[in-house]
Amino acid sequence: MTPMPTEGEKTTTPAPPAGSAKRALVGRLSWGLADQAASSMSNFAVGIYVARSLGVTAFGVFSLAWVTYGVVLNISRGLATDPLVVRFSGVPEASWRGAVARSSGTALGVGAVIGAACLVVGPALGGQVGPAFVCLGVMLPGLLLQDAWRFSFFAAGAGRKAFVNDVVWGVALVPAMVVAARVGSVAAFVLAWGASATVAAAYGYLQSGIRPRVAEARGWLREQRDLGYRYLVENTCLSGASQLRAYGLGAIVGVGAVGAVRGAELLLGPFLAVLMGLSLVTVPEAARVLRRTPHRLGAFCLLLGGGQAVGALLWGGSLLLMPDRLGELVLGGVWHTAAQLILPVTLGVAGAGLGTGAAAGLRALGAARRSLRSQLFASACYVGGGLGGAAVAGTVGSAWCVAAATVSGSAVWWLHLRSALREHRQGGV
Repeated sequence: MTPMPTEGEKTTTPAPPAGSAKRALVGRLSWGLADQAASSMSNFAVGIYVARSLGVTAFGVFSLAWVTYGVVLNISRGLATDPLVVRFSGVPEASWRGAVARSSGTALGVGAVIGAACLVVGPALGGQVGPAFVCLGVMLPGLLLQDAWRFSFFAAGAGRKAFVNDVVWGVALVPAMVVAARVGSVAAFVLAWGASATVAAAYGYLQSGIRPRVAEARGWLREQRDLGYRYLVENTCLSGASQLRAYGLGAIVGVGAVGAVRGAELLLGPFLAVLMGLSLVTVPEAARVLRRTPHRLGAFCLLLGGGQAVGALLWGGSLLLMPDRLGELVLGGVWHTAAQLILPVTLGVAGAGLGTGAAAGLRALGAARRSLRSQLFASACYVGGGLGGAAVAGTVGSAWCVAAATVSGSAVWWLHLRSALREHRQGGV
């Protein structure tokens, strides 16, 4: 359970007066959106720059490295930062600092271990993929530590620090991308992307004044095992499903198909920035709602999920009206294949947005078993639909089947949240 403040202890997020609670909530959400806007704009710029510089096939190779990073990132979050956000949001500052030191040390350790594995596997892959994975392995510790600082700051209600950290990453990206473009290889772009994240990770240490304690990672994992290992499986299913779909799509249709899907996702980048920005603060905010007004948690989650789904549909509708000339200006040669996927990808993102509201509620309730079951079902549908659709109807068929799978998974998330809320009222969670 989350430690409660004792008399005289300073908390990371003092409880505001009743009249200012809504303003405080809006402020924290705004910093979440601002932070993710900075992060996603950097990622969007990297994706567009690589797509235009290398072409659809090399961009597909870069996308494989990108989705692999997504898997490792979710492993780190499940073991390190997800338990931190659930149990150390709004706690005494001393408790938060101790937890952040162990949590960030765990993230750094995960990056070192999996990075070493990439260094071993990369040379065996050969081609353009091998060097890209070797470079990814070198950069993983810095990438994961930077992400850990962001979640630590949001757990403390200090979203402004997370925003500044991502701005530092974006600024460092500019000269790094210029150098990578002169080299002109996928590996160079992976190095540039990871090196700039490492700069931001170092700045996060200066912001927090907390030294990551890798030696205490084992203790952190032991303390948080009731949540951490379930979140590990849940997050791995989420990102692993995306990776399996990417690899399978590349094997069935071709590496260019992976680049086309990534191109369509890039077009939704500004909205995904909103969705991901909210995801940084939804669990801490849902936890606060649960502590203060538990009867409002269901409505809070519905507002979050419904608002994101509507936003995705509006953004996707605007993309359907985009003229080809503008699309070519943004994505270059990737546009013509990516444009066919806008509608199904939009529906899939809308379904995912709806489900994130329920997921935030389950995390706040600590209902790890239910969230794990929901994620297992959603991931199985995602992989099965994505690969089955690719086998039957190529890239477009895969995109439509993924959209259907995502909407079905969202329905399961909400069914489990309803059950968890009922159990909570009865004292079962």
